[in-house]
Amino acid sequence: MAQADTHLKTQPTLEIIKQEGKDTCACLSGDWTLSNLMRQTALQKNIKRTAANNDLRWDLRSVNVLDNATALWIWQAWGQSVPTELEIKPEHLRLFNKWQSQTVPVLDSTRFSTDQAITYLSQRILDVFGQLLNFVTLLGQLLLDIVHLLRHPGDIPWREISITIYESGVRALGITALVGFLIGIVLSYLSALQLRLFGAEIYIIDILGLSVIRELGPLLAAILVAGRSGSAMTAQIGIMRVTEELDALSAMGISHSLRLVLPKVAALTMAMPLLSVWTSTAALIGGMFSAQNTLDISYQQFLIKLPDAVPLLNVFIGLGKSAVFGLMIALIACHFGFRIKPNTESLGNETTNSVVAAITVVIMVDALFAILFMDVGMP
Repeated sequence: MAQADTHLKTQPTLEIIKQEGKDTCACLSGDWTLSNLMRQTALQKNIKRTAANNDLRWDLRSVNVLDNATALWIWQAWGQSVPTELEIKPEHLRLFNKWQSQTVPVLDSTRFSTDQAITYLSQRILDVFGQLLNFVTLLGQLLLDIVHLLRHPGDIPWREISITIYESGVRALGITALVGFLIGIVLSYLSALQLRLFGAEIYIIDILGLSVIRELGPLLAAILVAGRSGSAMTAQIGIMRVTEELDALSAMGISHSLRLVLPKVAALTMAMPLLSVWTSTAALIGGMFSAQNTLDISYQQFLIKLPDAVPLLNVFIGLGKSAVFGLMIALIACHFGFRIKPNTESLGNETTNSVVAAITVVIMVDALFAILFMDVGMP
């Protein structure tokens, strides 16, 4: 019985007291916590109905417990203002004063106009041109650094280039080989289903050779490197911006482009053709494995037929476009890295933009190569 009485005392209650010659008083008592309030929907409606009367006096001296969330709810029921006649404990009054001192944001209800659309589009266009200008400036500074290194070979950053080749090339061998092998299996299996209908199983070698060596191998390697190494380069430069290491390099008179941009560009330009060959080899091995199991084409027959099906010029086309892919990925990664502002939100946004831009540019450059070399290297 004692436990039941204690439970009743802790429940939030609202009592309206009318006194002769005085204003009507709304008295609150009990434990006004969010958990207690949510269980009493009738009390919530009663509070809102009572708070609509601006002539009431409020007495909260009998409130034992008042949490922050319930204070906010009562303050909103009062119309986001404290009543003029209020009797309350000092510790509870501080909760309402906190909400009273804060400004509630007002949503802008203006409609989207044509002027706003034009302004937005013009800002986006100017931003694109600004990024293109910065990219061209970065490329020009890179060319000046190359001229400087030709005149002063002792300034070549061999250590930075070596580290970048290891990080972007050697450590990417596993994932590129796995993806290439699986793509080779899938391409061979799907092609075998169609070639078997026409009795042209032997042409699986031509399809795999041309598609992998000329297109898929370099493209897969570039996309994987853009997502893996390109994002890492952008984040590295961004973290140097956040930790003010770039400012320290400038204070010491060390060129950002010579020590950060050029090693990354040189390393990826050299590593991408090798990664392309590695990925193409893994894809051809996967294709041979699938062709042997689905079309009974032996490994020996596949290897003997492959040089005749794929002219050597396709290998050089693949290597050339891979070098261009590496150059563009590194330049884009560095470009977005230097755009990062000294905060974590900008770091995440620009890293994402770097990966998206790098993959998009890689596909565009690949399409350009396909158009330019349409009739080159075909058997």
